[in-house]
Amino acid sequence: MPSVNIHEAKTHFSRLVDAAMAGEEIVIAKAGKPAVRLVSLEAAPAPGIRFGVMKGKIEIAEDFDAPLPDELQRAFEGES
Repeated sequence: MPSVNIHEAKTHFSRLVDAAMAGEEIVIAKAGKPAVRLVSLEAAPAPGIRFGVMKGKIEIAEDFDAPLPDELQRAFEGES
């Protein structure tokens, strides 16, 4: 896993992106300390999205989209 400093990363950004897209992981260091990792999105693990996991556990009130009370509406609009 190659490591480059920020200045080198700015100078050779296109080359580093091409390398990452080819499957290589590049570490970008700041002041000599590893700061970030440049990887291809295809190489990144997919997030574990599970649809419907909260089904039946969340209720939306019938009036959730009803107009706000005048006093609260004025507060949101910055009026006293």
